[in-house]
Amino acid sequence: MKLKQIERVKKISKADFISQYVKYQIPVVIEELTEDWPAYQKWKLSYIKEIAGETIVPLYDNRPVNHEDGFNEAHTKMKMSDYVDLLESKPTNYRIFLYNLMKEVPILKEDFLWPDIGLKLVKQMPMLFFGGENSKVFMHYDIDYSNILHFHFHGEKQCMLFAPDQSKYMYKVPHALISREDIDFDNPDYEKFPALKNTEGYITNLKHGEVLYMPEGYWHYMKYLTPGFSMSLRAFPKSITNLSKAVYNIFVMRHFDILMRKFKGQKWIDYKNEKAIENTNENLRKSA
Repeated sequence: MKLKQIERVKKISKADFISQYVKYQIPVVIEELTEDWPAYQKWKLSYIKEIAGETIVPLYDNRPVNHEDGFNEAHTKMKMSDYVDLLESKPTNYRIFLYNLMKEVPILKEDFLWPDIGLKLVKQMPMLFFGGENSKVFMHYDIDYSNILHFHFHGEKQCMLFAPDQSKYMYKVPHALISREDIDFDNPDYEKFPALKNTEGYITNLKHGEVLYMPEGYWHYMKYLTPGFSMSLRAFPKSITNLSKAVYNIFVMRHFDILMRKFKGQKWIDYKNEKAIENTNENLRKSA
């Protein structure tokens, strides 16, 4: 894979952010956007344990998709205080994924400011993500094709991105938002997945307080280098094409996949994984 470092700026004006990055759908890291937020000083795992310790939170691990699982169904649940203790005691694959903790603990809303950066952010959807050392999020893109501001706190997180035009090489699973889950994007097996050699993407390590702009429909793979957590703020896609894809994903694709899991069971999951190989190999032949 050909990966280049994501561009970085200390600060940026609204006009420059829109004209240089959003307009051309290019990712960027803004290093100092949060330095005047209360969260910059307060958002550490110990603070989350203090204010949200009694909250029961959904956890996900790295097990492959199973036909018996619901769409984005959690694998287990735990009190936040116990989860933070787990994160701080040893590496774990358990993650909190796309969770609106602020609905349960609204005081968190007082700790950050909605950035005036030219995106119409959806204020009902500040989502939080947590992970332990070396935990990973499967390569995927978001169902709603949002423009995303992804803020990281407490520690360091590696982010690998690929633009939508790289989908033809990504071993995309049909009727889903993921690549094949047996691909190790840290150390790809190019004999088994040769198309990955053709991919061109981006990589960066996010540190405490930094924010990554992820454009519409970008594939992303996240790896927590240390225990930590992130917050995503979202803006609906500006592209009519991407907005239509988001509507299809939410109202058609997701329900079709659930229905097929119900009727076909594991055979449906296995069929989709096989088609991911077939479709990508065909794309590779066409590009040769």
